[in-house]
Amino acid sequence: MQKPFMLLITSLCLVLLGGCSYLKFPGVYSLDIQQGNIVTQEMVDQLKPGMTKRQVRFVLGTPLVADTFNPDRWDYYYSLKDAKGNITKESLTVFFTDDKLTRFSGDFRPGGDSAKQ
Repeated sequence: MQKPFMLLITSLCLVLLGGCSYLKFPGVYSLDIQQGNIVTQEMVDQLKPGMTKRQVRFVLGTPLVADTFNPDRWDYYYSLKDAKGNITKESLTVFFTDDKLTRFSGDFRPGGDSAKQ
């Protein structure tokens, strides 16, 4: 009788301990989680049609996704989950023709307009 009772208590403690990650205890520090490439409006403002891939890589950094089947498309993604659980996502896709920048699309607008789409 003693062994099943200890097994039940141990199982109950493990279940309750697993629930601690769901509850937000005061005073417990949570980290901001960043993933991907940080792309700012100032970086996008530096992009000009006709730039080479090397120049774009200098301005934006190495793309997070370089499509193997379409080497003339680079994708930059960024996500941030703050300590409160709010998620922010941004993306930028850059297109090339003959190794020259032709256009880009995503959450940023050219020309210094800080408003997102």
